[in-house]
Amino acid sequence: MEKKREGFGSRTAVIFAMAGSAIGLGNIWRFPYMVGEHGGAVFVLIYIVATILFSLPIFIAEVIIGRRSHSNARDAFVRLAPGKPFWRYVSVLPIIIPTLIASYYSVIGGWSLEYFFKACSLEFLNTAPEGASGLFSGFVSTTWAPVLMHLAFFAVSAVIVVLGVKAGIEKFSKFILPVLFVLIVVIAVYSLSLPGSSDGVKYLFKPDFSEFTPRTFAYALGQSFYSLSLGMGIIITYGSYVRRDENILVSSAGTAVSDLLFAMLAGLAIMPAVFAAGIEPGAGPGLIFQSIPYIFSKMGAEAPVLSTIAAVLFFFTVIVAAMTSLISLIEVGTAFLIEKFNLKRGRAVGVMFLICGAAGTLCSLSFGPLKGLVVGGMNIFDIFDWTCSNILLLIMAFLSVVFVGFVMKKSDVRDEFTNGGTKRRNTPLFNAVYFLIKWVAPIAVLLIFFTNFIL
Repeated sequence: MEKKREGFGSRTAVIFAMAGSAIGLGNIWRFPYMVGEHGGAVFVLIYIVATILFSLPIFIAEVIIGRRSHSNARDAFVRLAPGKPFWRYVSVLPIIIPTLIASYYSVIGGWSLEYFFKACSLEFLNTAPEGASGLFSGFVSTTWAPVLMHLAFFAVSAVIVVLGVKAGIEKFSKFILPVLFVLIVVIAVYSLSLPGSSDGVKYLFKPDFSEFTPRTFAYALGQSFYSLSLGMGIIITYGSYVRRDENILVSSAGTAVSDLLFAMLAGLAIMPAVFAAGIEPGAGPGLIFQSIPYIFSKMGAEAPVLSTIAAVLFFFTVIVAAMTSLISLIEVGTAFLIEKFNLKRGRAVGVMFLICGAAGTLCSLSFGPLKGLVVGGMNIFDIFDWTCSNILLLIMAFLSVVFVGFVMKKSDVRDEFTNGGTKRRNTPLFNAVYFLIKWVAPIAVLLIFFTNFIL
């Protein structure tokens, strides 16, 4: 007899949980610096279009795989394609990928935890604006403090996963997502009030098409995949928790719109501040940890109490954003370990802690004692991020749409999309969405591969 699985309790829970996974570090940490490195507003424009035309269909495909299989991300492919060895072999990818990403995500979460403590201890008030951006390099280049913060952050996130799907992930997401939106709006309003911030707004929303290159397209589409948690096994896993009567199209579209909105708000919170601070927008992964301290340090001279409150709130926002992403990444491996090896949830999470804790420690040390270990100009942290973002996520996203478009029966896909014909408003849209899944999305992914490795 098959063991009863946990599941989300309502449509609201589905959207909040999936949006919680999407609305995280991909938006508040990665999106601003990717915009800065790849053409500003041109990147933003392509990112929006790519999310609607390419990423949303892939998202729907992964939800279909999860709900149809009612299984963890690895066994989903095996269950839906029995007797086909290829899918058994590649099905390990949606377990490996989120484990790798969780390892370095937790490092970034540790950075945000450290900066939260710095804000609470008034360190930004006691640092000159010109020196505030230098706090980041001073911290990450040390040995033990970043590692301890990484492990502490992972441990706190793991506790939520241990509580389960409904009592942990669902309750946390439903409470914290509205808080995230409120906090990022507050930060954006202040960022827009800074002298020189208008240049940051223009950089975000006034396209200079001379900045467009094939790589701009490829990285914008890749960021869209990354932000919506595509190819990570997360959406397949969460899809398996979606009730049979839930409208997949509505839940998926709601998640994509929420993700786009939060990305734009994150851009408005970060990029105006970057230009106000005179920081290079292409400063890379440390961008928010360089620009935001400058704001609070400068603000502290005029309004120390307000500055302290704002700093604490901002880095609390980053912590929460990182945590919503991390718990979804941990859940993928946890679900697999529970169902494949019959482990208790607490033990499964413990295994994830050991694996990701060790790998994340290497990523953390790559800014300090292991910074000399470089391959192709990238340290260990960069290798993890680049490999996952530009290779593994694309492979898995490609396999997902090929699986739904060419391996699953079209009647089964239609059955999931329309809930057996009961969601009549979905029926007229099915052929268009199916075409995007079967033909457009795979071609888009192949174009990214071509751009990344040929051009």
